[in-house]
This record gives sequence, C-alpha cells and structure tokens, in this order.
Amino acid sequence: MPSALNHSLCIVKNSQGKGRGVFAAQAIPAHILVESSPVLLLEKEEYEQHGRFTVLDHYTFKWKNGRMALALGIGSLFNHSNSPNVSYTIDPSNDSIHYTTTRAVEPDEELCIYYGSNLWFDPVDFTASQNMQENHDDGWGGLSSLNSESAEDIPPSFLQGSADDVIPEEDLPFERFKPPPEEETAETIRTIQAWAVDVPEARNIGAMLKWLRTSGLDSSDLGHLKRVRKQGEKSTFLLSTSPEAPSLPDGIALSDPFLITVPASAALTLTSLSLKTALWPTVYAPRRKNEPEDWTRGKAHWAWEAMHTVVQEALRAREEGELAIAAYVPSPYEDSENTDAPPAFMAHDTRKTAAHPLRHAVMNIIRTIGDHRARSGVEVIDSGPADEVDDGSPRNGTNYLLTSQILFTTHEPCIMCSMALLHSRVKEIVYLLPMDKTGGCGGSISVPGLPGVNHRFSICRWKGGTLRESGLLLDASVDA
Repeated sequence: MPSALNHSLCIVKNSQGKGRGVFAAQAIPAHILVESSPVLLLEKEEYEQHGRFTVLDHYTFKWKNGRMALALGIGSLFNHSNSPNVSYTIDPSNDSIHYTTTRAVEPDEELCIYYGSNLWFDPVDFTASQNMQENHDDGWGGLSSLNSESAEDIPPSFLQGSADDVIPEEDLPFERFKPPPEEETAETIRTIQAWAVDVPEARNIGAMLKWLRTSGLDSSDLGHLKRVRKQGEKSTFLLSTSPEAPSLPDGIALSDPFLITVPASAALTLTSLSLKTALWPTVYAPRRKNEPEDWTRGKAHWAWEAMHTVVQEALRAREEGELAIAAYVPSPYEDSENTDAPPAFMAHDTRKTAAHPLRHAVMNIIRTIGDHRARSGVEVIDSGPADEVDDGSPRNGTNYLLTSQILFTTHEPCIMCSMALLHSRVKEIVYLLPMDKTGGCGGSISVPGLPGVNHRFSICRWKGGTLRESGLLLDASVDA
C-alpha cells in the first residue's frame, strides 16, 4: 500500500478566491504520486440520516456497497480547476485515494483536480472546460457520482520500469482499428474528370510547364498526378479540373482540350500505384504517418488515467439524469513537462437537460474548445478544402480545433460526431464501448475511411477490463 500523507511535496495555504488549498512545496515532475489519502467511510443509512445535512455533504462521494467516503489528510483540500494538474484514482482495496501530477508543476503552484462539469460554485479559473448547462450541487464537485467499481487496477507494465520504455503493441491498453487497404482493385479506384491536351512536339513540354505556372491552373487539386504522360511518341499534358475547357497559350501547337478520367488521389500502396498509373501517372505517397507509433510506458499510463477520467465524468452525467456519455481531450503527453501545456477539456452528453438533439458529448467538447480558442484570440478553421487526404500534420495548419490531439470517449462516436472530429482534424480517438448499429468509427460505418474525405484519423478501442462493467452500457440504437 502506498504511504499516506506525502507532505514533503505539498503544503497547505490560502488560495485566492478558494480558501485553503494544496500547493507544491518544490518542483514536481509529471506522473508523480503526491498524496495517498485514507478515507473515512460512512454507512449509507448514517449518511442519509445525518451526514448529508452537514458541511460534509460537499466533501463526500460514493464508495462501494452504497457507502459514502470522506478523504482524510489533505485529500479534501485539493481545489477544482478547469485545467487540472493532478488526477486522482480511488483504491477500494486499501480504502484510499491516490493523487498524481499530470504534468510538471512549478514550486508554489497550486495543485488542483477536476471536480466535474456541474459545480455548485463559480470556478475562479473560468477558462477552458466551461460548464455547458446550469450548475447544481452534486456533492464533492461531482465526485459523489463516482462509481468505485469502475476503477480497475493499473496494469503492472505501466508501473514497473522506466517511463521511457516502449510498450509492445499487444500489451497496450487498447487495440488499433486497422482499416482494409484502400483502392486495391480496379473497381475501387476513385476517379475525377480533368482537362488534358496533346502536345505533338515534345520540345514544347518545357514551354507548357512554364506557361502553367503563370496561368492560374497550377493548383493543388492535381498535385497527386504527374503533369505529363508519354505514350510512345505522343505526349499528353494535364491542365485542370475546371468546369469549362481552359484557354490555351498562343504560339504552341496543341490539340483541342479534351476530358480524361484520372485518379482522385495519390497511391498509398504499390498495388494501388500500378492500377492508378494505368489511368494516368500518379504520385506514390505511402501514408507513413498512419503507421502505428511506439507508445512508452509513461504514455500508456497517461492514456489509462485519461480513460478513467472520462469514465468518471460519464458516471457523474448519469447521476445527473443525462446519458452516461463523456468525452475528454487531455493535455498532450508530450507536453507533460511543459508548464505552458494546452489545457485539458471535458464534456458530457447534455441532450436531456438542454432538450437539444445535437448536444452529444463530442459536439459539446468541440464547441467548448472552439469557445476557448475564440476567447484566446486564436484563429479557428472549421474545415478545409477536400483537395487531398491529410493526417493532421503541420502542413495543413495548426488552427484546426483538434490538430495533433487525442480524444478519449466512453462510447464510439456516432456518424455526426465522427464527421465533426474529422473536420476538427483530430489525430486519434480512443473509445471504450462500441456502438455497432450507430457508430461512425467502425460500427455502422468508418467515417475516416470513406472515399473522398480529406482527413484520416486513427481509431483505437479500449480493451476494457472492469471498465466495461461500470454502468455505461446504452441501448444499441442510441447515437453516441
């Protein structure tokens, strides 16, 4: 059992606007256990008859077997933040709660946790994860709805050894969805119509390329194709995809423009390259960025904490009468040592209280991030041109809402939410429960695998364990 009351790293003092709070006594790296608080357990009847009528009502939360728990030590003094630097894990086997830093913390910086969406007070740092609906008291900052049975033990591979050790693919807490190869048969090759012209004299190809740069036709919509096709002594020059035949340069002997069928995108595999080049010479661009990246033990632990955090939020939503669906975008693991790391964002489904059919958890978190970016004065791009497939790399800009971000969610997003994630340029999503009839990430359809979409994101499914038994199951017909 971890030692309790790790006060060598923490001090208690007044926090402006909040009362007492917990502060870092020294610089603390990311993923460090700063406190293990034992809990005082109250029987359900005792709490219903007495405890809930006292000030303790704001500090207790649900434990197993219907009991209520009060964190001792400094556990009850961690204040709320919309951008928390500490996460917590309940430990029913030892009747305690463990608090761990999620990023590097500066000396004298306040250590805060995330209470949940529905607060009974106005948060001091009203910035990122803003409340989407009217607040009301739900206990200790939303922790009262936490189901302790959802907290599964941390796999030993995430605790033993260096945080920089690479975890084998089979030992990761999730499995990656591997889409079938694209455009591997002649019937699946996606094509478009383009204007072309025959160039009888090969010596005029250089003049045509020079003219193209000043003609306004040198756009990216044909960037995945070679401009010239040579067949024996015949050369054909690709012009544009404009609705009307483009004007041709003077002084160069050319045929009249004609329409030709060409591939709609670059070749991602050698098989696809052979099929596409039979139509028109095509660029070979294997999607190396979509190859599985290595995950370290530290990053796998970060993902484990993120999934447990989003499950806790969904359980809080259920206690408030909402659908038990939540979405969470944590600060990137790579920025955990950076004190200026992007904030974390959390949202849950609010379709019932808002009486609005579009208030899905994913839509709510995208809206929250957009609002935050707008308040911060950052330009926001809603969607991009459908001229090429991208994978969220910097060449497509950094102003999309979820560029390079990983989103964790309790349920496979529906088709609408999956399309919103695509337009937000999310890098990867990790979901807990599949929705075979309504899911847009491999359930009923795989949105990032649809023909013609201009972004691909990776899809991962959590392997589960006791998390799958945490009371989050929905009717199969629900759009999550």
